[in-house]
Amino acid sequence: MLALDMVWDPSKGLDLSFFTLHYYSVMWIVAFILGLQIMKRIWYKEKQSNQSLDSLFIYAVIGIMLGARLGHVIFYQPELIKEDFWSIFLPFSFQNGIKFTGFQGLASHGAAIAMIISMYLYNKKVLKKTVLWILDRVVIPVASGAVFVRIGNFINSEIIGKPTGSDYGVTFKQLGEDFPRHPAQLYEAGSYIVVFFILWYFYWKTKKSEQEGFLFGLFLVLLWSIRFCVEFVKEPQGEEYFTLFGLNTGQMLSIPFILIGLYFMFVYKPKAKLS
Repeated sequence: MLALDMVWDPSKGLDLSFFTLHYYSVMWIVAFILGLQIMKRIWYKEKQSNQSLDSLFIYAVIGIMLGARLGHVIFYQPELIKEDFWSIFLPFSFQNGIKFTGFQGLASHGAAIAMIISMYLYNKKVLKKTVLWILDRVVIPVASGAVFVRIGNFINSEIIGKPTGSDYGVTFKQLGEDFPRHPAQLYEAGSYIVVFFILWYFYWKTKKSEQEGFLFGLFLVLLWSIRFCVEFVKEPQGEEYFTLFGLNTGQMLSIPFILIGLYFMFVYKPKAKLS
């Protein structure tokens, strides 16, 4: 539901005199800490060791952060490769001197791809089950983390929605505007809460966790369907490098994830183990 004539003009973060702790960074920290607590409960149920959980956390943090950053650069801001290469990996801009920026520009599509790759490496080196077994469980805390990431985007007045064309919406004063927009970040955050509880229910209350690939597929279908729909009221991010039939880059990149999710939910059959 849209807020009526809401003006949004928060500070960027907490001023610690020697350093400004950005709220966006705080939201990422909260996302990872909460995700770790959720995985502890799942790992306990699955009778897995704390040592393997620690390794999982490290693989997940590095994979998701690196993938999200590279995904943004590749899909939305490839000019950084030539114009400011080191800013891709470091929280600084090196154009016109060195300036601390924090890690800005993180793409969920890149994070999703990197999560799959990092879980493959984690399984190969640590757990030695199947990648889908891990993904079926990891997507639950990932869904919760997505909520806080979008709240961080809202606080930063980024990934904004289109103008509502009415008195309803949120006016982002940080952008120097005086007209309301769709709070697209909050649309996504609220929807991801629902995704989290759906996954939580299927894992704890049904036998679907035993159907390898189902929860992973359900996560892909739900999350990327939401992303696809919200894109209709969201301003494009960076340059639109992929467009077709009126669909923007974010929507075009969401479609493959939805199709993959449907495959794992309804088509995929795990290979029988050899005796």
